[in-house]
Amino acid sequence: MRVVLAEDSLLLREGLVRLLDEAGASVVAAVGDGTALVEAVHEHRPDVAVVDVRMPPTFTDEGLRASLEVRRTVPGTAILVLSQYVEESYASDLLTAGGGVGYLLKDRVAKLADLSDALERVVDGGTVLDPEVVSALFAHRRRRDPLSTLSPREREVLGLMAEGRTNTAIGRTLVITQGAVEKHISSIFTKLGLPPSGDDHRRVMAVLTWLGV
Repeated sequence: MRVVLAEDSLLLREGLVRLLDEAGASVVAAVGDGTALVEAVHEHRPDVAVVDVRMPPTFTDEGLRASLEVRRTVPGTAILVLSQYVEESYASDLLTAGGGVGYLLKDRVAKLADLSDALERVVDGGTVLDPEVVSALFAHRRRRDPLSTLSPREREVLGLMAEGRTNTAIGRTLVITQGAVEKHISSIFTKLGLPPSGDDHRRVMAVLTWLGV
């Protein structure tokens, strides 16, 4: 198994090279930033890239952004993120880019066998996620989803609005009064943070939110 490693800390990088070697992998390149990672993957075409999240110059999410670039430009390259942090930005994008992706926390990789197993699984097209990563990303998604605050009935009303139904048609379909429809729509606008407007702008914006545009 051929590996490109991206880790900005020299000591950690050298340590990981040794660990990966003991795990049965061959590290063909070990680099310290996202740009170098992308270049190394293009040059060596490894089976997997093992990537830290926070690297120069801003030490925020360079590793994840570089990983997305790798997946875009060298499809099929497995990615194993190995970090001390759960960085929510870009992580969801990486995990929805297809199989062959893992995200583990360094402090929770207790055994060499765990690292070896994770590498094999992502190279085989599987997904490996630390439970803390799953919990953090799920919570992040719930915070970002404006529709999560809507009641089941409000979701039904908004779905019919997306179909282009008038308030009268919505009331007829759901067997509720037009006054009830208007109350539901007003509540939808409030929960989606759409202020009063003299035209149909709020209705359009609500529908776009429903459609995920």
